[in-house]
Amino acid sequence: MKQTTLCYIDDGSRYLMLHRVKKENDASHGKWIGVGGKCEADESPDECMLREVKEETGLEITKWQYRGIVTFISDTWPNEYMHLFTATEWRDEPDMSIDDEGNLAWIEKSDLMNLNLWEGDRIFLRLLLDERQPFFSLKLIYVQDEMTKATLNGAAI
Repeated sequence: MKQTTLCYIDDGSRYLMLHRVKKENDASHGKWIGVGGKCEADESPDECMLREVKEETGLEITKWQYRGIVTFISDTWPNEYMHLFTATEWRDEPDMSIDDEGNLAWIEKSDLMNLNLWEGDRIFLRLLLDERQPFFSLKLIYVQDEMTKATLNGAAI
């Protein structure tokens, strides 16, 4: 299974997010997501997250939390384990122009659910906002682009 990371950079009231609009053959084209990408050989999830955030935003993350693992099963796209992080401290300011996959923007947490998001992303974003969920395991099953099943910590939701 493919291993990826996704990080939501949190300034308290907003997340730094990526609007995926620059690549044509992109499973997430038109969607809003966090910052991240594929793990390289011999790279831990946190090493991957730190590298991807630096490449896509120019930020050097100095404080982060591993929040969960999301298992994606799809009949269309490769199955993947996505390691989910939040970051609350970093050096410098984000370079809003360097990402070749989309456009970076600070999004108010209160506006998240108004964005064009994957259905499963809505679930884990709610979990990230809920401080009672320090770590979770979420399994999402998609047929085409429709989520057909979600399991949180072993229980169907």
